Amino acid sequence: MKVVYTSGSWDLLHVGHLNMIRRSRELGDRLVVGVSTDELIEAYKGMKPIIPFEERLELVKALRWSDEVVVQHELVPIPLLQHYHVSVVTIGDDWVGKHLAGLAWMQAQGGQVVYLNYTPGVSTTGIKKKILDNTYQIIDAQLRRENESSDRWARQTPPSQPPLP
Repeated sequence: MKVVYTSGSWDLLHVGHLNMIRRSRELGDRLVVGVSTDELIEAYKGMKPIIPFEERLELVKALRWSDEVVVQHELVPIPLLQHYHVSVVTIGDDWVGKHLAGLAWMQAQGGQVVYLNYTPGVSTTGIKKKILDNTYQIIDAQLRRENESSDRWARQTPPSQPPLP
């Protein structure tokens, strides 16, 4: 059985994440997906994720391509690779040329490391920037909806109640 391991933050889950997980699953018989803890993300990205760890874990578990979802406390953890008898590790192509102990270990064991291209034009950073660029418009639209909703409910007359027995 060919076991594939991939991992990530999976913050603000988007189609690029889905493509990464789906393409990873296509490379083997079983896919183990690591979800980085909030602490790990903050340690290597310098910021906390938007979506809390437990919620990101549940989102990834719900994906049909994930056979098993595990907590990742370090990037490409060797003990997890050993435990699941991983033969392929997939990782985004932004890691090409960067040293991660788990990737080096995988290659030294005769395993395969596959660098997957990211989905063009889609990224968590891009989504965050779009939200920031449109913050006032988003808040204004929400406030208008709330005011319209409050006005509509205030104008409605409650239905008459049948007499109590």
